[in-house]
Amino acid sequence: MNSFIRRRPVSSLLLILLIALLGWVWSERVALWAFPGIISAYTAKEYCSCRYVMNNDTEYCHRYVKQWLPVNSFTDDPAGKRVTVSGMGRSNSAVWVGERQGCRLQP
Repeated sequence: MNSFIRRRPVSSLLLILLIALLGWVWSERVALWAFPGIISAYTAKEYCSCRYVMNNDTEYCHRYVKQWLPVNSFTDDPAGKRVTVSGMGRSNSAVWVGERQGCRLQP
């Protein structure tokens, strides 16, 4: 083993880094699995709050919730005060509940 490291130091370093990366991914697997749902939930909830709680215009709220990861679909239902966002394979909706409660994510 020691001769392998001397003969191929770059390959050995890359192998060690790969093992460390796989260990980190395994230890953070729960958070990494939840990440795709966070994108659409955040966008739906924040847009709903921006639009229906703070009464801002649609262009401002779209800029407010824009992220570096794009969403696949975005539906704003002004009559029902409901926002539905799909992105990274997950879909979430937020609905305006009332003046004192604001917006809430729908299960």
